[in-house]
Amino acid sequence: MPENADQLIARAIEIVTENDRGSYTVPTKGLYPYQWNWDSCLTALGQAHFDEARAWAEIETLMAHQWPCGMVPHIIFHEESDSYFPGPDVWRTGRPVPTTGITQPAVAGFAMARLFARAKDRALATRSVRKLLPRISAWHDWFYRTRDPEATGLVAIIHPWESGRDNSIDWDAALARVPTDGLEPFTRQDILHANPDHRPTQAQYDRYIWLVQHFRSLGWDTERLHDASPFRVVDPGFNAILIRACDELANVAEELGEAELAVRNRTYAQRGRAALNSLWNADLGQYLCFDRAISEQVNSPSVGGILTVFAGLPKTRVAHLATRVEELASRCGYLVPSHDPAAAAFEALRYWRGPAWLVVNYLIADGFRLAEHAEMAERIDADSLRLIAESGFAEYYDPITAEPCGGGRFTWTAAMVLEILNGQKADA
Repeated sequence: MPENADQLIARAIEIVTENDRGSYTVPTKGLYPYQWNWDSCLTALGQAHFDEARAWAEIETLMAHQWPCGMVPHIIFHEESDSYFPGPDVWRTGRPVPTTGITQPAVAGFAMARLFARAKDRALATRSVRKLLPRISAWHDWFYRTRDPEATGLVAIIHPWESGRDNSIDWDAALARVPTDGLEPFTRQDILHANPDHRPTQAQYDRYIWLVQHFRSLGWDTERLHDASPFRVVDPGFNAILIRACDELANVAEELGEAELAVRNRTYAQRGRAALNSLWNADLGQYLCFDRAISEQVNSPSVGGILTVFAGLPKTRVAHLATRVEELASRCGYLVPSHDPAAAAFEALRYWRGPAWLVVNYLIADGFRLAEHAEMAERIDADSLRLIAESGFAEYYDPITAEPCGGGRFTWTAAMVLEILNGQKADA
């Protein structure tokens, strides 16, 4: 544990509180003025270390805006703001409180279970979980109903933004097939708040917005969007998060006597974990994405294939992934890069094409802990804290030099610091 751990905890609490809007947090001022789905769930883990009730409210606010079909949108536009594009006027989803029409990694079930396991106020935790269980389970049902129409056990994303890894190299080939004809003119806001060299390119943004317009033209009918999207990619990291969430929800449901929810979610997790084998690449020693639109594996060694350790994998697979992380460590100064620095398309400063993110570090480390690879988990945690020491609470970092990138005073970065340091204190 660093000598200044208490100071870091105090700074992290200050940042999370600064970005608190009462019942939800924003990722950071200016660049991201709304509530983001997986940001909120992971932020709640940090909030719980200093305000349990506020942590439960964070997830409850998110789930209160679940669609009737079961989908939980990736952004909720609680208040008007002109600092972000695309806003509600572009999405036009028709929700009582405006939201986007796509989703994000389903980390809520994991976050709920972790908050419940650690809760000091057991009565509050039990009340909150009983409200959240059916909602989160309905989200899982929606995933396997609408994003896995052939019952493979794995779900697809239909827009790069759903992955949480917006401009990953994993999506390049599939995104290149997305047309741009009929694209409405637009003005980006992200490059006014962050260095354009750290953000997705204009060509990528054109295709992001074309997909939004296309889905909007279909009335946001989530039962139709998978087959109607030219972008359909099975992301191992995205599926790993969903698989773990299903397992964790099942554990809590069993404890609270919700047998039917437990069985259904346990079945999803078991099928998904078995199906991950189809994404394994023995040559690289990691998992790869699968482009469902053309039925081909995506030869792109990204962090999505390492993040699968979070799902709870067989020990042989975990050992291979640990070796893979060691390889990555030999090519950069700080774990875990979002893409292999040895790959030709690697970009150390551009969003998800190379930089390290504390939230991904946290999930990967947690997966190694689950598999009793404590040494690797501790190494990743140590690199996360070195990044903070070098460059503060940035959105993401150059994995070679630790240069801070994107937004500053970032909520989920601070939340992960609270998780890491409080975890180290508990183990001391």
